[in-house]
Amino acid sequence: MIHRMLLSGIVYCLGMATTVHAENPQVRPNVLFIAIDDLNDWIGCLGGHAQTLTPNIDRLAARGVLFTNAHCPAPACNPCRSAVFTGRAPNRSGMYDNRQQMREVMPQEKIIPQHFREHGYRASGSGKLLHYFIDAASWDEYFPAAETENPFPATFSPPKRPVSLPVGGPWQYVETDWAALDVTDEQYGGDWAVTQWVGEQLSQRHAQPQFWGCGIYRPHEPWFVPKKYFEPFPISSIQLPPGYKVNDLDDVPAAGVRGARNRYFAHIQERKQWRQGVQGYLASIHFADAMLGRVLDALDTGPNADNTIVVLWSDHGWQLGEKEHWQKYTGWRAVTRVPLIVQVPKNLASKLPQGTPAGTICDAPVNLLSLFPTLVDLCGLPSKSNCDGPSLLPLLLDATADWPHKSITHLATPESYSVSGRTHRYIHYSDGSEELYHITKDPFEWTNLAAKKSAVLLLTEFRRTSPKSFAKRIEPSIESLVKLAWHPLDATNPPASQPEGTPFQVHFNNSRMTSVELLWMNDAGEPVSYGEIASGKLKSQQTRPGAAWMLRDAESKASLGYFLVGDRTAQAIIPATSDEKQ
Repeated sequence: MIHRMLLSGIVYCLGMATTVHAENPQVRPNVLFIAIDDLNDWIGCLGGHAQTLTPNIDRLAARGVLFTNAHCPAPACNPCRSAVFTGRAPNRSGMYDNRQQMREVMPQEKIIPQHFREHGYRASGSGKLLHYFIDAASWDEYFPAAETENPFPATFSPPKRPVSLPVGGPWQYVETDWAALDVTDEQYGGDWAVTQWVGEQLSQRHAQPQFWGCGIYRPHEPWFVPKKYFEPFPISSIQLPPGYKVNDLDDVPAAGVRGARNRYFAHIQERKQWRQGVQGYLASIHFADAMLGRVLDALDTGPNADNTIVVLWSDHGWQLGEKEHWQKYTGWRAVTRVPLIVQVPKNLASKLPQGTPAGTICDAPVNLLSLFPTLVDLCGLPSKSNCDGPSLLPLLLDATADWPHKSITHLATPESYSVSGRTHRYIHYSDGSEELYHITKDPFEWTNLAAKKSAVLLLTEFRRTSPKSFAKRIEPSIESLVKLAWHPLDATNPPASQPEGTPFQVHFNNSRMTSVELLWMNDAGEPVSYGEIASGKLKSQQTRPGAAWMLRDAESKASLGYFLVGDRTAQAIIPATSDEKQ
C-alpha cells in the first residue's frame, strides 16, 4: 500500500499526467476547449443559412458528435460563459446579464481550468473565454499575459469609425458595424494571433496533461475581417435570414415584443444596410472558421492528436432581423440554439473507450451547463459537487439514449426563461405571459401555440418541469461600471438631452472639495435642477440613453462640465479641480 502511494506521488510530482491504479494505469487525456463568440446555427452542418462557408466546423462535426438541439444557459456572453465555466445555472448563482461581474456574484467559485489544475493538469488559454477578463489565478499561462486581465491581442481596426452603419443614437452599441479590411490575416491580428499561440501549444509535446482554452472572438461585432472573407458573398447574391417573416410578432406577448424591438433592426433597414449586415456576419463566420482550421491543423499535425478531447461551442446565437430583432438577449431559438461538437479519440477516456463515433448526430435537448461535468467524467477527475447540469456522457455513449432532461435558457430578468424539448419549445416571461412552438414543424417559431386549446397538456407539462426557484439578481458594484466621459465647461451650456430607450441608473460621484448641483438638460436645452451632491458623496439618478447632465458649483453657480449618458448603467465621476489634486 505504501509502495503504491509512493509511486502515485512520484508520478504526480513529475507532472506525468497519470492516474495510477493497480490494475489499469491510464494516461489522462488533454482537453482542447474552443469557444466561438456569437455564432448561431449558420454553419454548414446545422443548415442555418444556405450561403455560409464553414468547412472546418463541418470537418470537426464529421469526426465527432454534433448536438443539433444544444442551447445556451443564457442568451448573453457574460452569464453564459460564467455558467459554462463554473457549472452554475443563472437561477442558482444570480448571474443573469452582461452588466454584472462574475467575481462579484461568485467570488469563490472554481472554474474549469482551476479544477483541472487541482487534479494534475496544466491550464493554458488565449482569447475571450470569460467575459472580457481572464481570471488570472485560474490559469498557468495565458496569451495575452494573464496579469493584464485583457484577453484580446492587438487587432486591426479601421482608423475612421463607423465605416458602414451610422450611429443611430446613444442606445446603439458602438461596435455594431461591418467592413472588408485590406489586410492579411496576420496583419489583422486578433483571432489570428490567438490561434497562432494555441497552435504552438498544440504542436509541442507536454509532460503533463493539458487543458487548452481557445477563444475565437469573431463573429462577435464589429464584423471587420480581411476582405478575402467577404469575397465569397457578393452583396448582389446575399440571401436574407430564412427565419424572417413579416408580422411575425403579431402572436407574441407584449413582453416578447418589447424585447424584440430594440431599434437596431429598424435602424439597419432605414439605412438600407440589412443585406450588408448579413454579408458581414457571413464573412465573419467564414473568418472564424478559417481560424478554427488553423487550430485543428496544428492539432492534427502535432504530437497530441490521439490524446486530446476536442469540444467546440458558442456562447449564444444571434438574430439578424427575425422577429424584428437584431442582436442576442431573447428567448427564441435563433439565439438560444448553439453549435456544440464533442470529439473523443478511441482508447482515451476510460468511460468512453470506443471514443465518439465519427459523424454522430444527437437531437436530445442539451445545454452548455453540461460541459463542466462532461469533461470531468471524460477525464476521470473528481466531480465538482455543485454543477447544475447533467453530464453528456450517456449521449456520447449512445446518441439515442433516453434523455429525461429539458434545456433551460435564462433571460436577463429572473423568472423569464425558455425551455427546449425534443419537439417543442416554451418561453415564459416574468409577467406570466407565454409562448409555445412546435419546432419540428415550425423551426423558425412563426406560430405561437400558447393560446390554442390543443396545447393545454403540453403547456401543463412545460410548466411542471420549469424552474421553480430564482436567485436574486446581484447588482454590479459601482466601481466596476464603465465611466462616463467628463466634458469641462466654461459659461456655455451642454447640449440638450435626447433621451430614448429603457431607464437605468447612473451614479454621480463628487470628487470636489465643495458641493455641486446636478442639472438635467431638457430637450429644449434648459437646465432642470435635481439637487445638490455634497463633497465626497454619491448620488444615484435614474436616466436614459442620450440624456445630458450638467454640474455646477452649488455656491457660485459657475458651470463646471457635463456628462452624456450612453447605452448602459455607468459611474460619472465629477473630477476635483487642479488645485484640489495638488
